[in-house]
Amino acid sequence: MSTERPPADVPGMTLPGMTLPGMTLPAPRTPDPASAPGLRWGLLGAGWIAAQLADALRGTSQEVVAVGSRDLGRAQAFVAEHAPGARAHGDYAALVTDPQVDVVYVASPHSEHLEHALLAIGAGKHVLVEKPMAPTAAEARQIVAAARSAGIFCMEAMWTRFLPHIDVLRQVLDAGLLGEVSTVLADHSIPLWPDGPERLASPDLAGGAMLDLGIYPLSFASLALGGLTAAAGLGSLTDRGVDRRLAFVAQGPTGAVASLATDMSVSSPTTASVNGTRARLELDTQFYTPTTMRLVGADGVVLDEMAGDPVEKHRGLRHEATEVALRVTAGETESPFMPLDESVRILEVAEELLRSLRP
Repeated sequence: MSTERPPADVPGMTLPGMTLPGMTLPAPRTPDPASAPGLRWGLLGAGWIAAQLADALRGTSQEVVAVGSRDLGRAQAFVAEHAPGARAHGDYAALVTDPQVDVVYVASPHSEHLEHALLAIGAGKHVLVEKPMAPTAAEARQIVAAARSAGIFCMEAMWTRFLPHIDVLRQVLDAGLLGEVSTVLADHSIPLWPDGPERLASPDLAGGAMLDLGIYPLSFASLALGGLTAAAGLGSLTDRGVDRRLAFVAQGPTGAVASLATDMSVSSPTTASVNGTRARLELDTQFYTPTTMRLVGADGVVLDEMAGDPVEKHRGLRHEATEVALRVTAGETESPFMPLDESVRILEVAEELLRSLRP
């Protein structure tokens, strides 16, 4: 994807900072999840995020046909609540070898993604790996290499990339509507520590704020900047040695920069903006979910707005499943909207930032 974004040819615009009345947001091109080709899904893991995907797929052309857990009773309870009619498996090997499964969604903790993604790939199944793809770039590279060698579809489940308002953002950037993008701002903080899940507190489970929360603003910056070339940050660790908070900057290939932050001990606005010489895009709270986005001129005038759906929230996960179905049906092995090499690069930057926090 080109990082060159020349200003749009707007008649009558003679000064770089002028706001042109009539500048509007394009319509989203997001495919309809109800009309996409249908795949049969196996969920590897029976936790919260797997439940969100199962619930989101109701009413679409996708079908959850199997659920796997190390605890058969847990898989059975999950099926009863979230995927009636699906088969429950008491181990992951049975799930990935289920002949009725077309694609495996790896929904286990990210410390287990390498093992479970390779298990699915080894069984010849297409795979969607929950974000982040792995706790390290080296492990992500192993997943990518295995998928490419097997010739099957693989993608990181960075669901934000497939939401309607992000498609509109992508169109705005490609058209140069903002002018020259100069800065990106984004944060994501939720009080999940010290009283939250053990996986966030434990070094053995690749805990910490960055890989669970900070990965969202980092991936958003990569999209808005056209890639990541450098990053630096400051933060602090918990008493168990995982990152509690981190404020960081990143730079893209054009020289534009992003100012980003994450913290797993406080609540933050969790908003974002992409700021150009001609206009900016403002994304309201929980920018990584289906939310309201505004196009604002250089003079501060709101030019257009795309309203979010407060009911939508994690139902938006169905859009990433639609992307998987479209690519698999077309015989493609990765998505241009979340390329495998970009997933690896984002993890390289995250690792670099985390290393800087340790003595």
